[in-house]
Amino acid sequence: MENTKIIEALKKTPIFAKSSDESLASLLKSAIQKTVQAGTKIVEKGQSGLGFYLILQGKADVMSGGKKLAEFGEGSFFGELSVIDGAPRTADVVAKTETTCLVLSQWAMRSIIGTHPEIALSMLEELAHRLRVTDETHNRCS
Repeated sequence: MENTKIIEALKKTPIFAKSSDESLASLLKSAIQKTVQAGTKIVEKGQSGLGFYLILQGKADVMSGGKKLAEFGEGSFFGELSVIDGAPRTADVVAKTETTCLVLSQWAMRSIIGTHPEIALSMLEELAHRLRVTDETHNRCS
C-alpha cells in the first residue's frame, strides 16, 4: 500500500487522527508492512512482544484458550501493551482473512509517543475502553 493511502488510513484511526501528515510520514519511515494469509498467527500468546500492529486491510480474531475474545478490522491496533512494558503477548491474534498490518518496533513506537503525546493519550483511552468491555463481559458470565 502506498504511503498516501496509509496516511489516510492512519488518520481514520482514533490514535493517529490528530497527528499531522508530516508526523505520520515520519512514522512510516520506521514502519514495515506485513501481509499474512487467513489462518496465520500474526502474534502468539506468550511470545515476546516487541512491536505495535495496526491493521490496514483485513480482519483478525483475538484468541486465548481456544476462545474468541474480539475481532479486529481495518484501523484496529494491538501490541500496545508490549510496547509499554515489553512483556509477552497476552493472546494470539489470528488473521481471519488476508490481512495487512503496519508494524512498528517498540523503540520506534516509544519515540513517536515521546514526540506526540496525543498518541499516548489515545492509546490509553482505547485501553480503558477494552478493559471496560472485558469487565462487562466477565460480569455477565459470572
